[in-house]
Formats: sequence, C-alpha cells, structure tokens
Amino acid sequence: MSDSDNTVSTDQPRDWGKFFRKIPFLCDLLDPKDRVAVIRFAGVIADSSMMKRAGVNYQKFREAIPDAFDVPRVKAVAIIINSPGGAPAQCSLISDRIRALSDEKNIPVFAFVEDVAASGGYWLACIADEIYVQETSVVGSIGVISSGFGFDEFIAKHHVTRRIYTSGYDKSFLDPFKTEKSGDLARLKNIQSDMHRTFKDWVLERRGGRLRGPESELMEGAFWTGKTAVSKGLVDGLGQISSIMKNKFGDDIQFIDCTPEKKGLLSSLLPFGQEGSFDLGQIVEVAEEKAFWSRFGL
Repeated sequence: MSDSDNTVSTDQPRDWGKFFRKIPFLCDLLDPKDRVAVIRFAGVIADSSMMKRAGVNYQKFREAIPDAFDVPRVKAVAIIINSPGGAPAQCSLISDRIRALSDEKNIPVFAFVEDVAASGGYWLACIADEIYVQETSVVGSIGVISSGFGFDEFIAKHHVTRRIYTSGYDKSFLDPFKTEKSGDLARLKNIQSDMHRTFKDWVLERRGGRLRGPESELMEGAFWTGKTAVSKGLVDGLGQISSIMKNKFGDDIQFIDCTPEKKGLLSSLLPFGQEGSFDLGQIVEVAEEKAFWSRFGL
C-alpha cells in the first residue's frame, strides 16, 4: 500500500461508518445485524490504462473485493452486474480473487443482473453460487469477438503510401492499412479459439449440471432474455437483490455497499475528460463503449 493510501484527505469528510465496520467489536456493539456486502460491476470490462472510461477492471476492485469479505457478520457477498463484456483477462483476475476468498472464508456469493450480463459480463456472473436476473435482462453471449477496419483500399485510392518497418515476419499482424493475409486470419482464429475454450470451461465449471442444452446451442455467442436464460440453466431464477437476500437471511439483513468510490460528480458528467478539454482518443472510446452496448439493443 502506498503512502497516499494511508492519507486522510482534509477536503472531504471521513466515512466513519466504513471505518467502524472494519472493527468487529465496535461494529457488533453499535449495530449487531447480519450483513450482505454488495459490489456493483457496471460498464465495459477493460484495463484502465487501455480504456480510461472502463467501468470494470481488477485494479479498480482489488481492494474492494477483500473488504467485502471482511465486513463483520457478513453472511454473503452480492455482486450486481450490468456489463456487455470486455477483456477476458480482467474477468479472470476478478473471478479468481472472489472465488478464492469465497472458498477460504466459506462465504457464498450471489449475482444479480440488471440490464445485461453478456460475454465478459456473464463470465463475472458465473463467479456466483447463484445468479438472479430480471425478465428483460440480456444474458449469455459466450464467445469471443474481434473487430477492426480495413483502410488498404482507402489509402490506395488517395495515393497514400504506407511505410512500416519491422524485425520479425508477424510484427505487422492484422495491419489495417495492408491487405489481409490468410496466415493472420488463421492465427487470429487460433487465439480466439483458445480464449473461447477457456470461457466455456469456466461456465461448465461453475454451472455444471444446471445447464440445459448442448454446448453448440448455449456457448456459441447467442444471448437471451432473463426468463429464457432461466429455462436454459444459465441462471437460477428471477428476482432482485433486496427480496432474494431477505428471503435467504431474514428481513433484518443489512446491505453494505463496498463498491469503489466513483469520480467526482463534475468529472462524471463531462464526457471528454477534464473540463474544457477535447480528446479525440476519448471520443473513440465513447464510440467503442456504445458499440459494446448496442450489440444487445441497449
């Protein structure tokens, strides 16, 4: 932990409730109720150094995850998911951390899907011992996708000369300014196939005998509404966090939000970084983010 992590800001009031929750004796004395720790995973899954607007990545949640399992008198960890997917490695890092803590501390995990848990979003949902959705949630998309643009004909038409210098035959892999090579496409297919197999193995490990249907139907990129996903065994039922958790742990159960703090209100309202700034890269990110969601009609 860096020195900055130990510094209490004088600009904002300290969250004393969060502070006391870390001290079991004081927490039980002041409020002896059983608890459910809640973490919300919302947005595209991507490393923040690659996509500044990424909503979900391991670095962002690496402290929140163990904090959730350390909440005094915690009976379960609930994860709320609203994500169209993203980077497989980030999904794996988050999943491994949560499952390790769940097994170590014998604390169950429940997932609650809002609008969508597709592709990487469904990968995250499979962390849970039970998954609940809304009838109109979008669930599934177990597959791998890669997309891009081809500008070779455009630059030829406008008499633009492409200059690229490499050491190594494959260093210009899938160069968008050159004609596609069959070898590049074959190599990409192999990479996607490896990732897809890992994804399918994870779903089989977590959902196992609950799935109703062959791999060729459930794990080739198709997605469904929540009600249909229940019938296929991809999820366990319909319901929202409050009613399901109270049904399992009693009406007095207390919900503790462990989601990492968001940025300040002003920066969250500004679509392109700092106030008054204009960043073409962030405009592209907004377009990419919209493309993730639009695949599912959102």
